[in-house]
Amino acid sequence: MLVFAGDRVTEPMGTVTEPLLTLVAQGAKRTMLGDRPHHGGEPVQAFPGTRAPAGTPATIAQLLVEGAPSPIKPHDGPGMQISDADDKLLDALVRLLRLLDEPRDLRVLGPSVRREIHWWLLNSPQAALTRQAGTAGSRLALVAAAIAWIKQRYDQVIRIDDLAADIGTSVSTLDRHFRTVTAMSPLQYQKQIRLQRARAALVSAPHDVAAVGYSVGYDNPSQLSREYRRMFGAPPGQDALRLQNASIVQE
Repeated sequence: MLVFAGDRVTEPMGTVTEPLLTLVAQGAKRTMLGDRPHHGGEPVQAFPGTRAPAGTPATIAQLLVEGAPSPIKPHDGPGMQISDADDKLLDALVRLLRLLDEPRDLRVLGPSVRREIHWWLLNSPQAALTRQAGTAGSRLALVAAAIAWIKQRYDQVIRIDDLAADIGTSVSTLDRHFRTVTAMSPLQYQKQIRLQRARAALVSAPHDVAAVGYSVGYDNPSQLSREYRRMFGAPPGQDALRLQNASIVQE
C-alpha cells in the first residue's frame, strides 16, 4: 500500500503500473490509458487496474466460490474503471490505513481487512472487471501474461508471433484483447515502456541522450528523439532539464 499527498498540480509522468485499486481521497487525479483520459476526484473514486498484486487472484477466486455472487454481464471494456467508492469500501480502507501505524496488528488483522476490501470490490460497479483478475484464462489474465512478456524484453526486437505462441493464444486474439484492455497494440505498449524508461533515466543524465537510447533498445538516436518528442512534446534533453525543475510525483 502506498499513500501520496501533494499541495500543487504535479507534472505528468508516464509510468507502467499494476495497481489493483487507487483512491483519490481529496483533490483530483487524471490518468491516461493509451490516449483515453480517465478523471477522478472528490468524492473518492476507485480505480481497479489491469493486474493485481501477488495473491489477489486466489483471494478473488475463493470469494467467488464462497459468496456465490449472482451472474453479471462480463466486462468487455478497457482495463481501467472509475466509480464512487461506497461507505463500506471506504470503512475497510480506513481501517487498513490505521493498521499501518501498528505493525503487529497489521500482521494479524491486515489479511482479513484486505479480503474484505476484495469482497466489496466484487460487489461494486467494478465487479465484472474485478472478477476477471481471479479467473484463470480470462482476457485480463491473457493481457497480464503478455505485458509481463513484453516488459522482460522491452529493449529487444520482438515478434508478435513469438509473444502469442509463448502465452498460448493466436495473434488475432492477442491483438484484439490487448487493444481492448490497454487501448494500444503490443508493439505500441513496448514503445511506451521504452520511452518511459528513457525519460526516467534522462532526468539524472539529460546530456547523455544517445547512451540512454541504446540502453532502452534504440540503435538510432534520431529515432529516439523523434518518438520522444511525439510522446512528450519536447526533445529528450530539453524535456529532462524541464523535469528536473518541475513538481513531479513518480510512483
